[in-house]
Order: sequence, then structure tokens, then C-alpha cells
Amino acid sequence: MARIANLWVYPVKGLDRMSVEEIRINDAGTFQGDRAYALVDPEERSRIEDRTDSVEKTFNGKEIDDLHSFESAFDPETETLTLRIDETSETSRFDLSTDRDEASDWFSEFVGEAVELRERGPPSFIDRPKLGPSVISTGTLEEVASWFDSMSVEGARRRFRPNIEISGVPPFWEDQFLRENPSGFDVGRTRFEGAEACARCVVPSRDPDTGRETENFSARFSERREQTLPEWVDEDAFEHFFTVMLITSVPERSRGTTVRVGDEVSANQDLETA
Repeated sequence: MARIANLWVYPVKGLDRMSVEEIRINDAGTFQGDRAYALVDPEERSRIEDRTDSVEKTFNGKEIDDLHSFESAFDPETETLTLRIDETSETSRFDLSTDRDEASDWFSEFVGEAVELRERGPPSFIDRPKLGPSVISTGTLEEVASWFDSMSVEGARRRFRPNIEISGVPPFWEDQFLRENPSGFDVGRTRFEGAEACARCVVPSRDPDTGRETENFSARFSERREQTLPEWVDEDAFEHFFTVMLITSVPERSRGTTVRVGDEVSANQDLETA
């Protein structure tokens, strides 16, 4: 039976994830608190269509190679961000309701240039602000991990940074929602509709613990992805095969609902479960 196995949000864009047992879909159709903070260039601002606020250039793993070299944790109840470079270093804690300037100074020293830790309301600093949570199946993570000797399933989770993991389904189950007439699936009262395939950047090629880049990662990944493409996949949904994970869209009627780990997942066109 298809169920939600894990739920994650990423309180500070590019930093460590936070595992949650339940999460609310906010009015923007994204997970509440996901990418609520980001490291931004304090000098550079640009405008994009149909947004009333400025959109800052953000720094994440694509721009900062060594984000893996420190651990981060966020407590939403106290708004406390905890940072530690390694086990021997001093732990730094910042109350982001009052100490955000101090946190910005910490990151500026780490990055080596001025950055500012900034907060934004929904859809926050989501890369695709009009779309919803990302989805991957446990089967997909297991399959992809099997392609690389150095990758574990847990390592795959950390590399690909999904919001939702679904168990009890075959590898690439999520690809079925990328057909020419995309459908979707339901989790209780929450509807998730297929929006687009998630093309990947350089981040998944790096070991999440060491930051070391796996040699020929994107080429090997693309080759195996094409070889294992399920028959139900619409190939036109992919610009290239360095692509995995589904980006969803949450219709307005489902916003304000809550999903939980263990919730059953149902789809009208569901495939045979694993």
C-alpha cells in the first residue's frame, strides 16, 4: 500500500533538512516553513513578473561548494538556528527573531563575502514559487543508489532533497504524473497534481558528507535513467535525463490541509504497488 514514508522541510535554503511528522500546506500551495530563510546578496535585487516584492539572488549549494562542512538545525518553536562547523568547533546559536544580523555575520565569515540571512513569507524562497512540494518514491531512491557504489539510500535522500517520500510503490512511480494529460494523487483531503520533472543541478553529484564530487556523475546518471525509464513515462516531459523527482502543484481547494507520515496515498491511475 502506498503511504507517506517521510516528510521534510528545509528551513534555510541550501542547508540541512528538518524531518517532520506532519506539515500544513500553506496558502501558496507549498509546505509551511519550507525555504522560509535564505542567504541573499544584500546588494543585488531584481524583479520578476507578477510578484510584488523583490527577489534576491540566493546562495545555496550551487554557489557555495562547502556547505556540507557544517551542520545546521532549526527549531521552529523557538526560531533558533544552530550551526556547527565540525565536532570540535564551538556551537553557535541564533534566535532568528532577534539575532539575524549576527547570523548573517557568521555566514559572511564562512562564505568569505557579505551575505544576509533573510526571511520571506510563502512561497518563501522556493525555486518554483508557483508550484508545490517535491515527491520521490523510496523505490526510486533505492534504484538510483544502486547505480553508484559510494551511494546509500540515505545518501540519495540527502542528495536529492525531496519534500515527500512515498513507500510501497515501484521505482519511478512518480513519473506517471508527467503524462501529456497529467493526473495526480490524493493524501487524505490533499490533492497533489503533477507539474514538472525536476531537472538536477550540480548538488546531487556531491557526497553530502565530504562534498567530494562523484566522477562522471551526471553522465552515468543520465545513461542509467534512460535505460530504466518505465514504459508509462512520457519522454517529452524530460528536457534531458539528468532528471529525477516530481514537482507538484497543489490546487487551491487543498491549501490549508495537513499531511502526515503514514497517510495513505491514492491515485486514480496508480500502478501496481511494490
